[in-house]
Amino acid sequence: MPAPLPHDHLPPVPSFTVTSDDLTDGGRVPDAQVFDDWGQTGGNLSPQLSWSGFPDGTQGFAITCFDPDAPTGSGFWHWVLFDIPASVTSLPTGAGTAGTEVGVHGRNDYGIKAYGGAAPPPGPAHRYVFTVHALDVGSLGIDSDTSAAVAGFNITAHTLARATLVATYSS
Repeated sequence: MPAPLPHDHLPPVPSFTVTSDDLTDGGRVPDAQVFDDWGQTGGNLSPQLSWSGFPDGTQGFAITCFDPDAPTGSGFWHWVLFDIPASVTSLPTGAGTAGTEVGVHGRNDYGIKAYGGAAPPPGPAHRYVFTVHALDVGSLGIDSDTSAAVAGFNITAHTLARATLVATYSS
């Protein structure tokens, strides 16, 4: 049985729409979004994402990418980007690089403050859960050194709705 998705155990919230020019829901993570280390030779670029249909009252957004299938006992956070202004409804490919002008990158489980692409160990495909969270605040009041788990706690506490796209990858 596959591991639950990171929001399966949370109280339900409304959904909205997220799309990507780079990813297909249920499809394979392209090489451009694969890590460029740990035995992988991908482009390590965050995917293009666009979202719409989020609730009135949205004050900001956060984006996360989580691998619930990582053999860690707690999954693996690949991307934590928060404090995205409510006026932003799209990010281009590569917006997850360090020094982005939109939002604040939290430290992911690679230990970097940027997007870190797919890099599962050999074996079955892993799921990469890209989620856009519509928030009831413009700022979470945390900084880029905040752990992914604590950032996730704060994101969840302020989530009005979420939109998810899941892609898979195996080495």
